[in-house]
Amino acid sequence: MNTKNIQWLFFDIGGTLADETESLRRRAKLTAEQQTLLGNACTQKDLENAMKKAALMGKSYFAGACELLGLSGMVPYDAIGEKLYSNAPSVLRALSEHYRLGIIANQPMGTENRLRAYGIRDYFSVILSSEEEGISKPNPELFIRALNRANCSAECAVMIGDRPDNDIAPAKALGMHTVRIRQGLGGLMPVTDDSAQADCTVDSLSELLDIFT
Repeated sequence: MNTKNIQWLFFDIGGTLADETESLRRRAKLTAEQQTLLGNACTQKDLENAMKKAALMGKSYFAGACELLGLSGMVPYDAIGEKLYSNAPSVLRALSEHYRLGIIANQPMGTENRLRAYGIRDYFSVILSSEEEGISKPNPELFIRALNRANCSAECAVMIGDRPDNDIAPAKALGMHTVRIRQGLGGLMPVTDDSAQADCTVDSLSELLDIFT
């Protein structure tokens, strides 16, 4: 990737900056309890296995798990139990010395407060979250809003995320540069066509420093 004209780096949160493992387990547990009350035979392990299977099939792991198990839906994601990947603060600190940073993420309400609690809020000049904006990835409008608020053209911006469908494909379609980070369930999702193939693929946040510094 030619980084000469890059001005902004936009990040996803779950699976990119934050490890969702425990929060996903909690969501599976609460959903299993809810489904049991509704008379549906479903365990936490069933849901965890179905989410992993859905990801490997290239499906959204929440909706995909429900489809595989014949459920009407899962309890809402609330980010409880989510934690930063340990290298996130140091990587963001280093990158912020060279670029403006932003967030484009599908998240529940309170995203800015969570980033502040993680100690990384001040690294980001633009923060767009699906619940606050009333629109979710992969809808390109969320990316367009982010670029407009950053006063940045697509070709001068990079989207960094774990999911080919939600992060890479819509950003690439707008002309943004893209980096996929293979972490969490999103990291298991296959790339099914060129439209979702990132310009670069890494396995940890620390590898971003080799690209951008």
